[in-house]
Amino acid sequence: MNFSRKVQQTKEYLLSKIDRLPTIGLILGSGLGALAEDIENPIYIPYDKIPHFPISTVKGHAGQIIIGNLNGKCVLVMQGRFHYYEGHSLESVTYPIRVMKALGVQKLVVTNSAGGINAAFKPGDLMIIRDHINLMSKNPLIGPNEEEFGERFPDMSEAYSNNLIKLTKEVAKKNKINVVEGVYAGVIGPNYETPAEVNFLNIIGASAVGMSTVPEVIAAKHSGLEVLGISCISNMAAGISENSLNHDEVMETTEKIKSQFIQLVKETVARINRF
Repeated sequence: MNFSRKVQQTKEYLLSKIDRLPTIGLILGSGLGALAEDIENPIYIPYDKIPHFPISTVKGHAGQIIIGNLNGKCVLVMQGRFHYYEGHSLESVTYPIRVMKALGVQKLVVTNSAGGINAAFKPGDLMIIRDHINLMSKNPLIGPNEEEFGERFPDMSEAYSNNLIKLTKEVAKKNKINVVEGVYAGVIGPNYETPAEVNFLNIIGASAVGMSTVPEVIAAKHSGLEVLGISCISNMAAGISENSLNHDEVMETTEKIKSQFIQLVKETVARINRF
């Protein structure tokens, strides 16, 4: 079965389960799924029930789509994502983006937990992603181009929407939420980086590093979506932090800042079509 037909089948299945069409998509990273608790009139659809959807296997990822209202906007929320390191192809990792586009989603908010490289950062900071560096050695657009999804050579000069960045900073200032800005480096994982690798990432201009997001954003831009990216700096990267790194630390940090994170995303979503 060709890719276009798979997307169509997934779209038809989801349409059979929902009574409204989402215009905003949200992908919630490790430990950040609590935002989904604020969705009004939610419809829950587990990934394993959705045709052609992969399954999320990572702790902190609930593994379901939620469609409902968030501050007056109909949203499609991915409570958990798919990673290249889990053994999925990049086509599978980015498949939900194609489905969102087919359903009519126009804007995407993508979140993650990341290791801080900028020495001025601290665990618990919320970093608005200004740009990214793809160090995953592959690209989700490799292979025949599906013209109905996007052009062969998409422009990435504004991978993250300047308008959405400006809006999010205004929301943060209004609510006295401290945010930083930076460049996200996407690596394969699943191991954390060595101190030498972190030093390299610092030299090439990365502010934070993580194992997701970049393929999704590439696919989103290819699909014509406007993207906002937010990282929770869950720990300082190897060589900067004196502590050993582990996933439990990621979960603990995101738990501490979840109220600020939820407030920032909810109010940004509420205002997202006003500019």
